[in-house]
Amino acid sequence: MNRITLAALALLAAGPAVAQMAAPGPTLTTVRARGAVACGAHPGSPGFGVMDSQGVYRGLDADTCRAVAAAALGDGEKVRWTLLSSQSRMPALQSGSVDLLARTTTWTQTRDTANGLNFTAVTFYDGQGFLIRRSANVTRARELDGATVCVTSGTTNELNLTDWARANNVRVQPLVFDQNEETRNAYTAGRCDAYSTDASQLAGIRSTQRDPSEHIILPDIISKEPLTPAVRHGDDQWFDIVRWTIFALLEAEELGVTQANVDEMLNSQNPNIRRLLGQTGDHGPLMGLDRRWAYNAIKAVGNYGEIYDRHMGPNTPIGLPRGINALWNQGGLMYAPPIR
Repeated sequence: MNRITLAALALLAAGPAVAQMAAPGPTLTTVRARGAVACGAHPGSPGFGVMDSQGVYRGLDADTCRAVAAAALGDGEKVRWTLLSSQSRMPALQSGSVDLLARTTTWTQTRDTANGLNFTAVTFYDGQGFLIRRSANVTRARELDGATVCVTSGTTNELNLTDWARANNVRVQPLVFDQNEETRNAYTAGRCDAYSTDASQLAGIRSTQRDPSEHIILPDIISKEPLTPAVRHGDDQWFDIVRWTIFALLEAEELGVTQANVDEMLNSQNPNIRRLLGQTGDHGPLMGLDRRWAYNAIKAVGNYGEIYDRHMGPNTPIGLPRGINALWNQGGLMYAPPIR
């Protein structure tokens, strides 16, 4: 073994040298010049994104945008919200009108490849279901033969419904609307027998009905809907920032780092916590960010479990159990690669 090889092995054993701050890419440069992350958001989806009575945008998607703003700019409130319909959401991202689309958007192969988008990390594993009135005495989706079903255009739901009906030899009549609010109002007014969209959104819609107990969500799930924030093709740095911010929120939950104890955790001797919070390593500078990028995100919105409980947990009107959205070590699918 020659001296050059020995020297290379010695460098590898010692670990990477202190990283220089990566130069900001085009999106990060734009975000910093603007002083805010332009986030494409839902006009109104309980649990994911709604304006409260004080005009504050709240939900899982909303807090995802705040976490990215905190990681990139050090302040979770530096977000510019753009409310987008199902039809306008992807063109807005493609055109550069928004930097980040965090708006109950399903990651599909066509969207990922043909539409010039990059999907970052799943924030909610979902599936399409059916909301019906209890008085219909329907217990399974196949009993909807001959039913009129409300769906929104520009979503995966319309095609999923058609595919499911054909595969199961069930005759349904889709009643299609351009806006989610129109679809919801049509169901509430009794213009259709059932409403079909992601099961999490059905739980939110059910909670807004005059008497939620009069409505039930059928147990049948007819699709896979991994809801994932998206960015444009062509800026790997911004893709990394958004993806690893989401992973940091998951890692924080797994390590027991919360919004309340994150300052105390700066003194932890756990190597994983120290890397997460920027006490060791150069994981922020590798993305053009401060070493406290993940600390700032957690300080702004808490870890993933806190966000979920705040907007969808058992003490909210939606009341969804974690299910497959639990961490991997608690029987769910949520899993963050190591920050190291």
